[in-house]
Amino acid sequence: MKIAFIGGGRIVRIILDGLKRADSLPESISVYDKDEKALKRLERFPISTGTDNRKAADADIIFLAVHPPIIRSVLQEIKGSLKDDSIIVSLAPKVTIKQIRDQTGSQKVARIIPNAPSIINKGYNPITFSKSIKRKEKEKLLEILEPLGEFPEVDEDKLEAYAVITAMGPTYFWFQLIELEKLAKSFGMDTDEAKKAIEKMVKGAVDVLYHSQLKRDEILDLIPVKPLGESEAEIKSIYKNKLNAIFKQLKG
Repeated sequence: MKIAFIGGGRIVRIILDGLKRADSLPESISVYDKDEKALKRLERFPISTGTDNRKAADADIIFLAVHPPIIRSVLQEIKGSLKDDSIIVSLAPKVTIKQIRDQTGSQKVARIIPNAPSIINKGYNPITFSKSIKRKEKEKLLEILEPLGEFPEVDEDKLEAYAVITAMGPTYFWFQLIELEKLAKSFGMDTDEAKKAIEKMVKGAVDVLYHSQLKRDEILDLIPVKPLGESEAEIKSIYKNKLNAIFKQLKG
């Protein structure tokens, strides 16, 4: 089973790190990127690399790990060399299965919205398949990817929503949690205490929201002191304006 990635950026490093962490790196992996600096960052992995995207067409599974605006040009490069039974797996939002099929003639296409926690094998990576992919082919692809975390099968028209909520989601919280950690230490906690306190608080808060069976207004009333209460309307407005704009762009 030959696996090739076109693009050698962040998401490829996340996937390879996650597979390596789980001791599940497939034997034959190639990564192609015209940026040699990107390939240099991958030297710690037992893979082959190159700058000619056309060579990826020989693989059994070809991952498109490039941004949506350049997918069309990448597909133009490889379409003449694709094998009939190769599976193309896009890791990008916006470009649909139909568009990939129309540009390549390939009938076997899947799309995944990757999630950064895959780097520690805790990803939530929604996936959708074209109808031409057989059950055994699905199972083989999922067997390769399974060490990265969960791969729920979803309707393709929901993938852009997942891109905004799950793929970009960690960026909405990481900087806040890092700031809380700094504040916790300034209040007298040591580093380990701060990390544990914030981790337990966040996990507990999520569990209360989704597993307590309390209504939303009951949950919001559990804590009487709300230091950010005066800023809530502004924060909600930022979420609505920014995320609605991104979603419309992805669906446009």
